[in-house]
Amino acid sequence: MSSRIAAIVIDAVQPRVVADFWCNVLGWHVVEEDDGVISIGPPDGAWPTIDVVPVPENKSVKNRLHLDLRADGTSTADELERFLGLGARHADVGQGPDTTWVVLSDPEGNEFCLLARTVQEAR
Repeated sequence: MSSRIAAIVIDAVQPRVVADFWCNVLGWHVVEEDDGVISIGPPDGAWPTIDVVPVPENKSVKNRLHLDLRADGTSTADELERFLGLGARHADVGQGPDTTWVVLSDPEGNEFCLLARTVQEAR
């Protein structure tokens, strides 16, 4: 027996802003809203989803868990520009100058990485 990841949870002061950002980044949509929690997921209904949960406090330290993303069907450079246009910001979490990935943060400062190789290059 084993378990499956059902949802990844992101705390947010402004859940709608964070949910909209991740919907745009991933090409997902809102699948459910209940008690202020906004669940987003892929169009095919696959798991996991991302639940954006309202909290009263701002993020204050580096995430202990983060997402690593790969560009899919486009270049990493173009995907980086798209993310920045959606509101992502460059983030410094102590990565060295020779890292092959880019560390970014969403509108509330939650870090994520854009990996150098695309989905097509990683296969």
